[in-house]
Amino acid sequence: MTDCNAVKSLLNMKTPNRHMLRWQIAIQEYRGNIIIVHKAGTTHKNADGLSRWALANTPDNPAYVHLETESQIPIAGINITDIGTELFEEVRESYKQDKNCHILTSSLDKDCKDTSLVNELDEVWRNSYSEGRFHFFDGIIYHRTKHSCVMTLCSRLLINTILHECHDSIYSGHLSEDRTLEKVKNCAWWPSWRKETIEYCHTCDVRMTL
Repeated sequence: MTDCNAVKSLLNMKTPNRHMLRWQIAIQEYRGNIIIVHKAGTTHKNADGLSRWALANTPDNPAYVHLETESQIPIAGINITDIGTELFEEVRESYKQDKNCHILTSSLDKDCKDTSLVNELDEVWRNSYSEGRFHFFDGIIYHRTKHSCVMTLCSRLLINTILHECHDSIYSGHLSEDRTLEKVKNCAWWPSWRKETIEYCHTCDVRMTL
């Protein structure tokens, strides 16, 4: 039960922002077993942040935001959740063509009883699954670490798009290797993302001439 009417639509959001996405993943294990009911407050009819007890900005808070410690905050990576429904659909379709993602979508489904499917995963995928890093929501596989929860990619076309946006686009400006790694890490995950990002930076003609 909540005094915030907007929470009722939380589980049905198709393209949530990064804060709402973390809340979705945090409560998805209860999906199908809970009903969110709105009950208006007696004093505050429209609850907002000022009428609530603030949660500490710690990793166990689903809305946790990692604060930069540098004096200058680097340009943020593109936000996958704000790109649009077209990208989400492309990612969903790409899973059908990839063995590991196809197995994960089946294994992460709450109705799946065949746990032997996990043994067919390639080692790096199987290890991440065993560590509980994969979460499945609205047809998308998310990979979770201590400070991030990002979309899992398997399509070479989509991976190249992410690398381009995080390094070559006008919003990135051919950043250094470390900055590009940080941006990719906050956008998407695939098994060799770090190695491929470093190689991509090393082949950048513009960066080499700077």
